[in-house]
Amino acid sequence: MEEIQSQSDHYRSSSSSASSPVSRVPSSNFFYLRKPGSLRQPISFEDSPDWEDTDIEVRVDEGGDSINAATTPASPSLSKLNSGSLPSPPLPVGAVITRKIAGASIAWKDLTVTIKGKRKYSDKVVKSSNGYALPGTMTVIMGPAKSGKSTLLRALSGRLPDSARMYGEVFVNGTKMCMPYGSYGFVDRETTLIGTLTVREYLYYSALLQLPGFLCQKRSVVEDAIDSMSLGDYANKLIGGHCYMKGLRSGERRRVSIARELVMRPHILFIDEPLYRLDSVSALLMMVTLKKLASTGCTLIFTIYQSSTEVFGLFDRICLLSNGNTLFFGETLACLQHFSNAGFPCPIMQSPSDHFLRAINTEFDRIIAMCKSWQDDHGDLSAVNMDTAVAIRTLEATYKSSADAVALETMIVKLTEKEGPSLKSKGMVGNLTRVAVLTWRSLLIMSREWKYYWLRLILYMLLALCIGTVFSGLGHTLSSVVTRVAAIFVFVSFTSLLSIAGVPAQMKEIKIYACEESNQHSGAFIFLLGQLFASIPFLFLISISSSLVFYFLVGLRDEFSMLMYFVLNFFTCLLVNEGLVLAVTSIWQDIFWSILIFVSIQVIMMLSAGFLRIRSSLPGPVWMYPISYIAFHTYSIQGLLENEYIETSFEVGQVRTISGNQALQNVYDISADSNSKWKKLLVLFLMAVAYRVLVFVLLKFYVRKNLFVPKLFLCNQNTRNSR
Repeated sequence: MEEIQSQSDHYRSSSSSASSPVSRVPSSNFFYLRKPGSLRQPISFEDSPDWEDTDIEVRVDEGGDSINAATTPASPSLSKLNSGSLPSPPLPVGAVITRKIAGASIAWKDLTVTIKGKRKYSDKVVKSSNGYALPGTMTVIMGPAKSGKSTLLRALSGRLPDSARMYGEVFVNGTKMCMPYGSYGFVDRETTLIGTLTVREYLYYSALLQLPGFLCQKRSVVEDAIDSMSLGDYANKLIGGHCYMKGLRSGERRRVSIARELVMRPHILFIDEPLYRLDSVSALLMMVTLKKLASTGCTLIFTIYQSSTEVFGLFDRICLLSNGNTLFFGETLACLQHFSNAGFPCPIMQSPSDHFLRAINTEFDRIIAMCKSWQDDHGDLSAVNMDTAVAIRTLEATYKSSADAVALETMIVKLTEKEGPSLKSKGMVGNLTRVAVLTWRSLLIMSREWKYYWLRLILYMLLALCIGTVFSGLGHTLSSVVTRVAAIFVFVSFTSLLSIAGVPAQMKEIKIYACEESNQHSGAFIFLLGQLFASIPFLFLISISSSLVFYFLVGLRDEFSMLMYFVLNFFTCLLVNEGLVLAVTSIWQDIFWSILIFVSIQVIMMLSAGFLRIRSSLPGPVWMYPISYIAFHTYSIQGLLENEYIETSFEVGQVRTISGNQALQNVYDISADSNSKWKKLLVLFLMAVAYRVLVFVLLKFYVRKNLFVPKLFLCNQNTRNSR
């Protein structure tokens, strides 16, 4: 205790620029809260608003969807914040106001989260956290990096990974329950948007995936979401840009990701780092928009690393974390008073959030050590001259014995002693509807993605043109057999290798699926069906255009049935390739590794396809079994050669002829059965199905394992605790 006291005294004396807590109480909404009658001048730290504070007691009427706010005298040690832009006139004691709400109250008690291997020194990421959030307010979870902010947010929303264990109680409207589908929204820090769609189109397709009902109702919901996030000027603008249209900036993209969750009109909205990668202007606009959203009654809970003074003034409540421990929970202005009471007043020219993080971030000790020599030459850096560990212990001890902690316990008791209305699920869209929506959306994306689809079509045709001109004029003599086999091998192998151009597009599809799956908007089977149905027209267009160019330049058999088999064979090869690309990108979710692995697999299959060395002569282990049997090149080339040479013959001299099968014995192994080529086509089709099944398993178990998919974690945990 003597160490804590000495460090606190030293820091108090070194912060000469800060006023004492007796003479100055920091204002909360520094540029938004003003005294009555002084609406034009901004409030400084010394010019604090002066009005009578009130504590709000929340009571939920039985059988209703309204909230009663009864006023009680405020605690002298607490400074309340008004959530509006101006202070409300004082209410008479005992007055009751009834208003319709769209949100729900949430409270958590003794919430502890452990994740094995998350930290070297402790598995406890969140330790005995207490707090609450009310309708119409913004509650922020603040702290330095690796303090447990995102983990606490995911614990409240039921999105913890499988490796996590949660202990404690979470109450929604006074009831231990999990939040059903549609009653809440969650916006992750990194959200994948579809750049080729406009804002309105993206939100409309999201509404079709999320909401059952009529189309007209969904259109009105989309317009409401656009208006709520102030996206009216960007509604018809492409999200990610186009060759002739500029895309959205990071601030607008962030608001689009939030608007996607507002389509469901959730009671509670969780946002992980809403100011992530935003500049000061975009951050302020984001928070003002969220403040407007909260004024409709929605309960907002989000994490934040740090903010400017203007943004800080918009918060209603703060949960301050450090290393999983709660250093403060309460009103924004009370947090400033708490730091002053602990001996760490906020300097006048410093942002409150910067001051908080400076006091509790242990990384600043490194900066102090680095600045020692600089301080000796240029004077003492009073802003960083403090032991962070001592400051954390001081703040934690001060909070536990403060009136703020007592007020928090009292409020949690009030919110949990009586059960309010239960949140109801809003219903989910049928699987057939979702498949149709995903198919149509993917078709629209393909029609606009010229870089990954139309350019790929051009590359296929150019490659077919190059191969066709190199092998043109072969004729139908016996001497042309070897060269024609080489032409077919090169065409199948190189066009299959060219499927590498689809890796970035498929990776985008996987990321979009992961984002939608985490919010229960899609599923592995639904995604695969929609992606398959949408890719069929595009792949068939590639197969028929490239086949026509190659077929007639090389001079293959001039029969319509033979041409159609060639097209079907090549089309099935492309289907197998697409499945292989999906499987690779599902495992290695990185463009570099996906391309490297895909090229390696293609080269290995080409080596065992039976052209460079006859299949029967390949080494038995590995190359013959199993690689040559799982290489789709083998079946595709065999089918195309059987299509070209079965039931044909070549004259050798004047009296002798040999069949096409005999002519290929020395260069390639094919069957003499006339139906063998259809068996090869069936094998290719089954391989395409097998790759889709493999992708389904990967999406279901591998990709899903890395997602924070909502589950009945809270229900099971609360049931166990209640026993």
